[in-house]
Amino acid sequence: MARRKVEVFSLSFLDVICCGFGAVILFYTIISAQSGIERTRKAEDLAAQVSKLEEEVLTGARNLVRLRNSLQMTESETVSASSRATQLIEELQRKREESFIYDSDTLAKRERVEKLKAEVRALQESTRRLEASAKVDTPRAERVGAGKSMASRRYITGLTLKGRRILVLLDRSSSMLDEDLVNIIRLRNSPEASKQAASKWRRASDIGAWVVAEIPDTSQYQVYGFNTSATPLLPGTEGQWLPAKDEARRDQVLDRMAGLSPEGGTSLINAFAAIRAMPQPPDQVILITDGLPTQGAAAPALRKYVDAAARARLFDEAVRGLNRNIPVDVILLPMKGDVPAPHRFWGLARMTKGAFVMPSPDWP
Repeated sequence: MARRKVEVFSLSFLDVICCGFGAVILFYTIISAQSGIERTRKAEDLAAQVSKLEEEVLTGARNLVRLRNSLQMTESETVSASSRATQLIEELQRKREESFIYDSDTLAKRERVEKLKAEVRALQESTRRLEASAKVDTPRAERVGAGKSMASRRYITGLTLKGRRILVLLDRSSSMLDEDLVNIIRLRNSPEASKQAASKWRRASDIGAWVVAEIPDTSQYQVYGFNTSATPLLPGTEGQWLPAKDEARRDQVLDRMAGLSPEGGTSLINAFAAIRAMPQPPDQVILITDGLPTQGAAAPALRKYVDAAARARLFDEAVRGLNRNIPVDVILLPMKGDVPAPHRFWGLARMTKGAFVMPSPDWP
């Protein structure tokens, strides 16, 4: 019997192969679909994160704008607060000055009564001397300050100009505007013409002119004006001595003195420093001032009220650097309420063997 012929690639085998191949394709299709879904989901997550970050960036930008506006508002409020603080400090200083005036008013009245009594006695003595000197020829100093009273300018004793080199220190600070602190505050903000016309300053200028005119022709002299610093009245003559016999130069000094106006604080230590800076020191100093200093060698970093104790310390500091072998003659035009000033300047004149003068209102 003949054997059956076996067909390897029969219909059943092909079906199995096709089914297996179809299963593979189906499995691949399922896997590919799942991968696409996963990619889509991740893309959506990333898009959501990007949207969230964009929202945070916008929120941050809005917050930054608000912060900038707040910073500008804060800076504006800081400037306003600083301006207000400055105003409050100035107001406090004015109140302190007014309080100082009120506190010293009673004492000033008692001193004024005593001063008036002394002035009456001085006027009586002046009258007697005027009568005695009526026949004496008018010296050069009598011709200074035309239009002033006819009271003799020579009745002061003890103030003798006899040095070979005479230095005149003229206080030109704001306090030389008036005897009263309130009037000083009012006048220091006035025009230059009003400052130059102030009665106390005109009197101080006349005293300075009288001293310059009285300097003997055989002497040399120099005139410095001082407030917060000390400078010669004639520019370019710092440290130089001017010959008193040079009438033209003397007239220049007097004209320059007449054109000055008071301003600034008072630094006595800088005025005395000018003495030490001169190559040839003076042998007589005439100090024309009205009270204790208000600052030292430099202005304070913070502007504040200077009380009587602080001014006394500034005076002592200035005097410590002074050569006590040089006589200092003090002509004091006192301020109201500045009680320690006469005693301090009297001590300075006594320490240096100079003269101390508080002239009556009719002099010079």
